[in-house]
Amino acid sequence: MTIQKPASSRVVMLMLDTLMDKPLQQTLEEEDVPALRFFMSHAHYYPNVVAPFPTMSVNVESTLLTGKYSDKHGIPALAWYEAANKRIINYGTHIVELMKLGLSESLYNTLYRLNNEHLRKDVKTIHEELQDRGFHTASINPLVHRGNEPNQLEIPGLVRFFVTISKWIYTNTANKFVYGRLSQLSPFHKFSHIWNKYGFNNHFSIQEFAYLINSEILPDFSLIYLPDHDKNVHKRGPTDQKGIIEMDRQIQSLLNIFPSWEEAIQKFHWILIGDNGQSFVKHDRKEALVDLRLLLQPLKITKLRKGVQQEDQIVLANNLRSSFIYSLDSINAPLTVIVDKLQQDERIDMIAWKKDEYAHVTSGKSLRTFQFKQGGELTDEHGQKWTTSGDPSILDLGIDHQKITFHDYPDALKRLYTTLHSHQGEFVVASVGPGHEFIGESTPSHPGGASHGGFHKDDSLIPMFVTGTDLQPASLRMVDLKDWIIKLVDPNNDEISSP
Repeated sequence: MTIQKPASSRVVMLMLDTLMDKPLQQTLEEEDVPALRFFMSHAHYYPNVVAPFPTMSVNVESTLLTGKYSDKHGIPALAWYEAANKRIINYGTHIVELMKLGLSESLYNTLYRLNNEHLRKDVKTIHEELQDRGFHTASINPLVHRGNEPNQLEIPGLVRFFVTISKWIYTNTANKFVYGRLSQLSPFHKFSHIWNKYGFNNHFSIQEFAYLINSEILPDFSLIYLPDHDKNVHKRGPTDQKGIIEMDRQIQSLLNIFPSWEEAIQKFHWILIGDNGQSFVKHDRKEALVDLRLLLQPLKITKLRKGVQQEDQIVLANNLRSSFIYSLDSINAPLTVIVDKLQQDERIDMIAWKKDEYAHVTSGKSLRTFQFKQGGELTDEHGQKWTTSGDPSILDLGIDHQKITFHDYPDALKRLYTTLHSHQGEFVVASVGPGHEFIGESTPSHPGGASHGGFHKDDSLIPMFVTGTDLQPASLRMVDLKDWIIKLVDPNNDEISSP
């Protein structure tokens, strides 16, 4: 394939929630999806880019924008426990959970603390780094959007009627910033209300981006998030094609702004990428859903509405197919006791914790363990060095002639090691195998559908289209895209951020 370079170095990146290779390929064969077929014919296609773990949107976006895993950017997952403040952080797993935790507090975590406190200030986002170099950027609807531009969110009156929160929340963003109806660019959509998610939907994202193009104010880098396909897959399963067909129509509407689709890709670099995959969840609830409250009996688990109490021994932070389990009582509920209880359920395919400089791993399918640490004589597929001991089959690793290969768990060692070092606290992180999902006090569940958050390749591999360049990232992982994107925007500058 001959890739024609665009007339400018501007980059348009569409993040297509839950786009996966297998259903995409099936849809291309069976359905009329001309926009995706056009990109398949005119772009490089990479079917297996590795997403970070846990495979939840805020962690994925943070890793993409900073070029770091969570041990460096500081956003562990969608739900986690902040030990210093004895506070469960939840950016939006389900409205019931948010209400139990306190809706005002939960909204403030998402709208302010996520970008301005929790995302570490000693790492720079793509927006910040490009702005430092004199370029302009746009962010349309991602939750993570930190940049250098002072901006504000306007909280709708209906929300403030039910929630104690200021009308204005001040934050730093991309130069062109859209966050649903809370911050929009176009003069349209004045009546976007709660029943269409206040603008956090594909139609709003597409219309706001179209406004940038039609007004000829498209900046050097634009990240546009299209969230709707996620709910289709959660409900109908990973083979769902309806959401992909709808997504294709919306991409067509963007391409149709130009005199021809060919001219669209001649003007800019286009990157179309998923954010995470999803694994099917079995229909039978009893078989599909792993209830951590039952497994951890008789340990005292924090109730969401009450918050951490003196007698509590365990805090749960569920992220659908993965979970953080925190010990608050090192004497009666140490990590070893938590691990032993989790090992009783063979549906849990990965159980990990850190001790000293080593990460330790086992599963509900084995009584054996595997240990590893950074540095050593073994080299993995991404050039990373490791020292290991124990049974590598627990992580489905191949080790031969000092080389490590990954199978069911892509980039397994780095993704797991960085997750275990992503935040303070004594905790175990666990993940269930395909077909299953964790539940807790008010966790959303998807029997008969699909879910994500897990460590398995079903959750972790995403496709990517790229037009206008033969330049590739250092490795096909989400964590390696930042420097590559900056190089596309600024091809004459050889500076890249440190690893």
